[in-house]
Amino acid sequence: LAATQPSTNWHLKENAREHHTSKFSSEELIVRRGQAFTVTFNGTEHPEQNLVFVAETGPKPSKATKTLAAFGISSTVSKEGWSAVLQSTSSNSVSISISSPHNAVIGRYKLSVQSGSSSPASLGTFVLLFNPWSSGDDVFMPNKAECEEYVLEEFGIIFAGTKNHISSFGWNFGQFQGDILNICLAIMDRSLYYRQDPVTDVSHRHDPRYLGRVLSAMVNANDDQGVVLGNWSGKYEGGKNPTSWTGSGEILQSWKKSGFKPVKYGQCWVFAAVLTTVLRCLGIPTRTITNFSSAHDADGNLRVDEFYDADGNHLERGADSVWNFHVWNESWFTRNDLGPSYSGWQILDATPQEESGGIYQCGPASRYAVKEGEVDLDYDCSFVFAEVNADCMYWNYDSATGKKTLIFSKSTEIGDSISTKAVGRDDRVDVTSDYKYAEGSAKERDIFKKARKKLGLEDKFDPTAPTQEEIEKKPDISGKFKVAGSLQVGQDLNLFLVLENLQSDAKTVNVNMTAWSTLYTRRPVNEIWKDSISVTLAPKEEKQFPIKIKYPEYQQQLTTDKTIQVTALCHVEDGIQVLVQRNIILDNPAINIQVLGEAKVNKEVVVEVVFSNPIDTEVTDCVLQVEGNDLVQGILELRIPPLKASEKSSTKFKLIPSEAGPKHLLVNFSCDKFPDIKTFKMVNVIN
Repeated sequence: LAATQPSTNWHLKENAREHHTSKFSSEELIVRRGQAFTVTFNGTEHPEQNLVFVAETGPKPSKATKTLAAFGISSTVSKEGWSAVLQSTSSNSVSISISSPHNAVIGRYKLSVQSGSSSPASLGTFVLLFNPWSSGDDVFMPNKAECEEYVLEEFGIIFAGTKNHISSFGWNFGQFQGDILNICLAIMDRSLYYRQDPVTDVSHRHDPRYLGRVLSAMVNANDDQGVVLGNWSGKYEGGKNPTSWTGSGEILQSWKKSGFKPVKYGQCWVFAAVLTTVLRCLGIPTRTITNFSSAHDADGNLRVDEFYDADGNHLERGADSVWNFHVWNESWFTRNDLGPSYSGWQILDATPQEESGGIYQCGPASRYAVKEGEVDLDYDCSFVFAEVNADCMYWNYDSATGKKTLIFSKSTEIGDSISTKAVGRDDRVDVTSDYKYAEGSAKERDIFKKARKKLGLEDKFDPTAPTQEEIEKKPDISGKFKVAGSLQVGQDLNLFLVLENLQSDAKTVNVNMTAWSTLYTRRPVNEIWKDSISVTLAPKEEKQFPIKIKYPEYQQQLTTDKTIQVTALCHVEDGIQVLVQRNIILDNPAINIQVLGEAKVNKEVVVEVVFSNPIDTEVTDCVLQVEGNDLVQGILELRIPPLKASEKSSTKFKLIPSEAGPKHLLVNFSCDKFPDIKTFKMVNVIN
């Protein structure tokens, strides 16, 4: 080599196109493993046959840890390791096609070249990612449309609400924006695993199983000063309310800008969305999954216990809980450790619920293993199995005596309407049958027994469990809450308590009713209303009792989850107690987005957002936040003047789309009475 530094042409455009990395906005070469890329450099003297290339990554590259490869020019691509094939030469430059193995360590590499006995010359750096388009890769996904969605799509839809009332909101994953790739590489280098043993950690980065687990720990702040700090208190001073985020970019950028201090605050969908961004960025196909009526079984007995006092108040007792919904991730890769049938979708969960191996991480748990009750398999299958299958026990707890009485138990409550976004469409797809056999079927009960047996729960006496006699007791009455009219924030809440006497003799019932505002985890925050009635039901009679909770009664108490739990604890004379409960989610008023005119690349287009104040008092502190890749740079924030009762506001702003195709605009409107009203609109941008 000449003494001068060789100048390198990385063929950024052509390589990116071949490697599905064109969406990254980087001056550095970004390629996928197991696939050739072309590099041209000058300053070499013949013969080319003597050139030796070195690709190295990590703090102490070595051949033993597969973090360093030295390879000469060969006539064909190597099946095993790295290789270089000569493309063309001219008087002063050489074009080489370089291939990495299918199981190469991912990350940032230095590439250098050496000729004969001269010292090596640096050609520069490149980033190597997983390759779901390549059949030899552990993350290979044969369906191309799925690759597009689960690796290249930057817009997502996350499902929330309750199983009776599923709602959804858009999210900007933004995995190809600005500095996100560098931040994802920094996340790996800040994990506990890396800090304890950097050399071994980097050598494991060929394995999506390993990285999935490490990143599930790093996305939450517990243990390792990771990205997002969780907060389920209902009070979010000193940070942002979890419901206010609309994308991962702002969170990841804040983490980096603050010198890697955890970003305040997240709840489950924030952790899942950020993990989706990081894994898609690195090339592991990933999606978010929402499980409705999700069990958090803290003590591992496949049972969740809920406690109520005599007045019907939901008590925070014990560590078990049932969340209205919980969001986690599925990532697609093979499980060479378990065998072919366990490959495919793997569950990862970055929400810090329980420790696994001493730190807050969860997964990868094979979805197939969860469905088959293989709860003893790595990693955390029993926790995920409980999230979708645990039995529910409702107890009456007397704090004076410490006595608890079973009200009833239910084995069909948990794990409902498991949902994800459709491939290539903005629709919901139900994947419940991929997690379990039909609820109530013999097969489903068999799998539950198999799981209990594997966990050693079948043989051991559990003093906290109800007796068979308690479970089999039949109530004399049944009850339910019926909703009358609409469930809108700003309007009175009208319900009926419907009670039916199932027996052929009259029954006297004392009913204690409460309504509490809760978080989506069903954690009670503020009492809104309580009442008690005494009723007599004639044989087989059904009666309806109207309940009205006025807007001013609940307005101050409502959390941003807009969730109210209504409970009626019915004390039947000489009979067993009956618990009637319903989790109600109120809908925000709507906001409307109109794109006025055609959206064209590099041309201004006007967007109008319309909001009508539905209540009879003024709303203040109105802010509109807008984001959307290829439509808006960063986040656009617009202040809007206060709106009088029933007044309508129209806000117009301009966009300059930077790329053609279907793009999503996300809008978040907030004011003092209605925080975080979200909507999104697909904008078709033409050239």
